[in-house]
Amino acid sequence: MLWEKIKKRADEQGISIYKLSKIADIPNATFYNYRNGSDPSFKNMCKIADALDVSLDYFREES
Repeated sequence: MLWEKIKKRADEQGISIYKLSKIADIPNATFYNYRNGSDPSFKNMCKIADALDVSLDYFREES
């Protein structure tokens, strides 16, 4: 699941979801929508990948 990959990478880097929301310039509530199953837009996925210093391919890889 996409949310699990976001959370795992943020945890590995010691970044809270709140801090990630600030770095990525995405509202904190939006991340909780993702946690509940909403799919991010391509624009937001790019912001998240940049904030977590990973390529978009990271989110495509199987866990």
